[in-house]
Amino acid sequence: MQFFIMAGKAATLFAWLIMAYNLMAPFTGNIAVILNILLAITIFMHCFQVVIFHTLFKSLLTLKKSDYFSVFAFGIFSLLKYRSQVMQKLAKSS
Repeated sequence: MQFFIMAGKAATLFAWLIMAYNLMAPFTGNIAVILNILLAITIFMHCFQVVIFHTLFKSLLTLKKSDYFSVFAFGIFSLLKYRSQVMQKLAKSS
């Protein structure tokens, strides 16, 4: 599971870098438009995931700004990491 999370974070970081590069030096043709649309969708979805993260985990974990940034940057892969932390915490308290 840890390998899956790290590989997903690496792929997500690569996607962010490609989309950011496209903003600074647009690719030619339709790929630039597609990447801009994907960037908008990615930002929207990751903001939605931050809201989910706050709603679900604020009562279970002490959250810092870096936790929110991690969820915004890496999406579901960070959510899986925090879910694992909560599951371990609940297992220890049981």
